[in-house]
Amino acid sequence: MLLANYITIDGGTTNTRINLVLGGKVVGAVKMSIGAKHNVSGNAEYKRQIKAAIKTLLDNNGIAEGDICSILCSGMITSEYGLSELPHTDLPCGIKKLHDTMQRTKIEDISPIPFVFVRGIKADCTSIATSDMMRGEETELMGLSESLSANTLYVLPGSHSKHIMTDDAGRICDFHTEFTGELIEAVAKNTILKDIIMLDYADLDFASLQEGFEYCCENGVNAAFFKVRTLKTLFGYSLLECTSFFIGAAMCSEIKNIIKSDAKKVVIGGRKQLRQSMEYLIKENSGKEVFAVSEEDSANATTYGIIKIFEYGDETYE
Repeated sequence: MLLANYITIDGGTTNTRINLVLGGKVVGAVKMSIGAKHNVSGNAEYKRQIKAAIKTLLDNNGIAEGDICSILCSGMITSEYGLSELPHTDLPCGIKKLHDTMQRTKIEDISPIPFVFVRGIKADCTSIATSDMMRGEETELMGLSESLSANTLYVLPGSHSKHIMTDDAGRICDFHTEFTGELIEAVAKNTILKDIIMLDYADLDFASLQEGFEYCCENGVNAAFFKVRTLKTLFGYSLLECTSFFIGAAMCSEIKNIIKSDAKKVVIGGRKQLRQSMEYLIKENSGKEVFAVSEEDSANATTYGIIKIFEYGDETYE
């Protein structure tokens, strides 16, 4: 990585994270509880909050706008509900194609600093079964390691979990999406389970996690979700045990798809909460080799990934 200064924006579906990177190190961050799903009726508030966050980061670190090389953006910020809508690029796709298809522009009502957007990727669109798309996870993936392993399944849990396969050349060759993160949040906040499920859990009861997974495998997600209430009311399960059972059930379909994949090696990134659940369930229920990315590497993967894409071709990466 070169020693230029950047602002990076990871614009997600639910949240947006803005980092200030000086000399290759993240020195400040602002997380905003606004994302693409809040911009259906317009992005004026989104722009206002991004502008304010950039000013806060610069002021807090004594940095002028002229000291920043570029504002590097990826994720849903390139969707129709972001800042600059861009069409997806096609598979197979490695770091060179991501670099070559970046879009440079200026958004003066936010900042005079040049913006650079990394496009998302789409899968085969000839049928429903093979079609898919992602924005942001390709950037996160590039930041997880110096180079992608060949023939490996990378799992990036989040609002929309991505299962990404690499080919012999370490390029993204296929992927598909699971709705797990949004499903968990929607049920936990908007149903009769909202007083039982703890979304801010720090740890899990792994026996209950496995129990929820197994029950869902046998009886389906609808029955498994209501069973959470039964466990609390009739069996006296703790909130931690109920939450763990619920997470195991919510992840059931996703875990089953990972297990039945041809990949022998699985690398898991993403947030700790979902990452640790996946790691346990895959190891417990399959013979696959599983590697979980460290908390530090996972937290900054998107930031370092987008800089890596932007700087591709410089002597550092040749």
